[in-house]
Amino acid sequence: MSSAAGLDCPLLPHLRATDRIQFADWGGGRMCWRRFGDAGAPLVLLHGGHGSWLHWARNVEALSARWTVWVPDLPGYGESDDPPVASMEGLLDATLRALDLLIPRARQLRLVGFSFGALVAAHVAARRGAVSHLGLLGPAGHGGPLRPRGSLVAWRALAPGSDEWKEAMRHNLLMHMLHQPEQVDEVALHIHGQACLGTRFHSKTISRTGALHGPLDQHRGELLMAWGAHDVTLDPGFVASSASGLPSRCRMQEVAGAGHWVQFEAAKTVNDLLFNWLERDDAEADYVGWPT
Repeated sequence: MSSAAGLDCPLLPHLRATDRIQFADWGGGRMCWRRFGDAGAPLVLLHGGHGSWLHWARNVEALSARWTVWVPDLPGYGESDDPPVASMEGLLDATLRALDLLIPRARQLRLVGFSFGALVAAHVAARRGAVSHLGLLGPAGHGGPLRPRGSLVAWRALAPGSDEWKEAMRHNLLMHMLHQPEQVDEVALHIHGQACLGTRFHSKTISRTGALHGPLDQHRGELLMAWGAHDVTLDPGFVASSASGLPSRCRMQEVAGAGHWVQFEAAKTVNDLLFNWLERDDAEADYVGWPT
C-alpha cells in the first residue's frame, strides 16, 4: 500500500465529510473504494494513470445526487494494494474481484473511466458484462498519435512539497493534464502531487497500445467517448475515425477549452454531459445498497 500520507484533499473537506470508505479484498490484497450518495443505481468511476480517486473530485457530489457513486483507487495506486502481478491482466483480475464483492456481477451498473482508467473500464465492461453505460473520457489505448505540448519535468529526485517539486508538478500539469493556466490551482497541485507519490503501477506502455478497440467491440450497452479540445494524449480526428465502425449508439463529444483532465477543468460541462447521457434507459431496479 502507498506510503503517501492518505489521498484525501485537505482543501476539499466536504468530500471527506460525505464519503464512506470500504476495503474490498480480492484475495491477496485489498482495494480501497469510496462511496458517495444513496440516490440510485450504481455508477463506478475509474481514475487515470498517475492518479487516484481524486481525479473525480469535482464530479462525485453532482453525480451522487442521482446515482450511488463508487470511486476506487485502482490496484497499484493510492490507498489500494499492488496487484498480484504488475500487468494489465493482474490489475484487471484484482479490480473485477473487488468489484464483484461490492456489486454482484448479475447486477447492472454504469461505468465511466478517465485516461488509463477508460482503458481499464472498457476491459472491465467486456469481461464483466451487465454494464448499461460505458463512458470513456480522454481514453488511453486508442493506438493513435499524441499531440505533445512540451516535455515533462523529472520529479522523483525532488523533495516532495519543496518549491522545486511544486514547480515540477505545475509544469507537468500544464504540459499534460490541463490547458488553462488558471486551472493549475492549489487543489490541482495537491491532487496531482499526492497521486504521483501514490502511484506504483506503470501504465504508460499499456496506455500507448491499441488495446481499446477489442473490448469496445464486445460492449452492448450505451457508449460515450469524450475529450477536451486541447487533450495532448490523443488526436480527435484519429479517435473519431477509428470509432467509426462502432454502432450508432456511440456518442462522441469534444469539450471546448479543456485539456486532458477534462472532468476537472470543465467540471460543470462534463457533469451535465454525464448526467444527461447516463439518464438514458435508466433502471431504478438495478440499485445495489452499501454491502453489510
